Amino acid sequence: MTIKIEVNQFVIVIKRVIILLCVAFFQFQVVMAEKPNIVFIITDDQGYGDFGFTGNPLIQTPFLDKMAESCAQMTQFYVSPVCSPTRASLMTGRYHYRTGVTDTWKGRSMMKTEEVTLAEVLRDAGYATGLFGKWHLGDCYPMRPQDQGFEEVLMHKGGGIGQRSDPPGGEGKYTDPILFHNGKKVQEKGYCTDIYFDRAIEWISKQSKKGKPFFAYISTNAPHSPFHDVPLSWYDIYRKMDLRNKNVPQAGYPLQTNENNEQLDTRARIFAMISNIDENVGKIQPRLKELGILDNTMIIFMSDNGPDGNRYNSGFRGAKTEVYQGGVRTPFLIEWPAQFKKPVSSPRVAAHIDIMPTLLEACGVSYEGEFDGRSFLSLLSEDKIEWPDRYLFIQAHRGVRPTTYHHSAVITEEWKFVHPSGFHKEQFEGEPIFELYEISKDPYEQKNVAALYPEIVESMRGAYDTWLKEIDSSREGDYAMPSIHVGTKYENPMVLTGQDQQAARGDRGPYWKLEVAYGGKYDIECLFGPKKNIEEVVLSVQGKKLKKVVENGELIFKDIELVKGPADLSVILHAGEKHKSVWQVEIRYKPGA
Repeated sequence: MTIKIEVNQFVIVIKRVIILLCVAFFQFQVVMAEKPNIVFIITDDQGYGDFGFTGNPLIQTPFLDKMAESCAQMTQFYVSPVCSPTRASLMTGRYHYRTGVTDTWKGRSMMKTEEVTLAEVLRDAGYATGLFGKWHLGDCYPMRPQDQGFEEVLMHKGGGIGQRSDPPGGEGKYTDPILFHNGKKVQEKGYCTDIYFDRAIEWISKQSKKGKPFFAYISTNAPHSPFHDVPLSWYDIYRKMDLRNKNVPQAGYPLQTNENNEQLDTRARIFAMISNIDENVGKIQPRLKELGILDNTMIIFMSDNGPDGNRYNSGFRGAKTEVYQGGVRTPFLIEWPAQFKKPVSSPRVAAHIDIMPTLLEACGVSYEGEFDGRSFLSLLSEDKIEWPDRYLFIQAHRGVRPTTYHHSAVITEEWKFVHPSGFHKEQFEGEPIFELYEISKDPYEQKNVAALYPEIVESMRGAYDTWLKEIDSSREGDYAMPSIHVGTKYENPMVLTGQDQQAARGDRGPYWKLEVAYGGKYDIECLFGPKKNIEEVVLSVQGKKLKKVVENGELIFKDIELVKGPADLSVILHAGEKHKSVWQVEIRYKPGA
């Protein structure tokens, strides 16, 4: 009898434990379900003026126009003047110089692996994380998006389709592109922008059915060049329209108005890509509504920099690569029905470095890391809050490290201090010539008032000096690019392209900075792409210099013995007296060989 009572009591205890566990699990599920979902859409080279809601009377963006009417907005939102720096700051909440990203190519767009990304923090907080489209922060392990917090990845390589990072057979194909799904090459069908949105929506549906909050990062390569392959239905509409700039009202800086037919055709193609993006944005809300998760999902839209080319830009001066307003201002829209029940906007200055802290606050996710940005979520509330002014720093140019004042801007609520010395140079010559604009009254930067307010110039110059000194100190003066790891189980074989190849300097040719994970034998295959008449290839790695004559347009160096540790790899093609860089290099580790 005693034993029976003890057994019964034991059974009761077990049942209670099970019930408590079930309740705890249910409560956990409820808490997780209450976390807002995020659909983050960022386009490539879409300027501030490439929307109907920003005043462009020619372009058709009805879905984004409707979103702008009803959502929350930061109306003074800044980015870097080019792709990778914006994306590095967006993903980390930090100025891009801290992250190792200083440029858009030649190895300078690879982000340091020790940087903690928005995707990593959300993943660790229970979010499903997916990237669809452009990454542009490193193509090889350990810098790929799947190495930096994204669990689901469908991407193109490099800065865009149509660059040296395209896989063989996929060169320049916006339609039926070859993409990379979780590291594996896949042949897709359809137009690239449609594919990114469709795959993202499929993935979102799966996460919703699992009851899991998600972060879907949809990053289009459109409307980035090249423009040979665009949605034909939209192109047919725009090519029949008069798209000359003279038909577009300009509030500020004048546009070139004597466009030729080729320029107008390019504009029609760009507008076709943009209207196609808008159509795809229009797919998101209905699907979220069907899934019953629309109210608690943030849909965010922005672009990475100004327009690539001379077209309407809402009167702002400049375009992509420039630190004037036209190069660094973008719309920032956020639709979140559960939080923003009516249109709300803030004119306070915000930027890409503020995105990560803002989204983490919105999701109720704590993070102890250091940000350069700060959350602007409270600015979109109806309550009046204190928001101390600050200095916002924008700088980007070619090269390995920041050059003092070179192609930079300092921005506050009232002033903008500019040294527009040109993105495409590594440094400028001579004494700096500063410009100052009272941006609160002169948003189109038409009147340089530096001579009228020398004290403001000196104050903002001093703020810049302090900022750059602190940035340099945080890097300990070391702006060396990260190493690509070869021979790992995560990516073998590995393909190296010109995107992550460091530029030639002095007597040294272009090279890849590698870290050999395991000593042993490696096959190194050289791909020439469209290069013809290659006679000889010279490969240099870890003190070895190997030469081979090209046969049948292919060349593989077999069983190259590499030791564990650093390895700079260069491949030079000889065609008569001319030297050329290789197109791509495939490295395969052969364990046990």
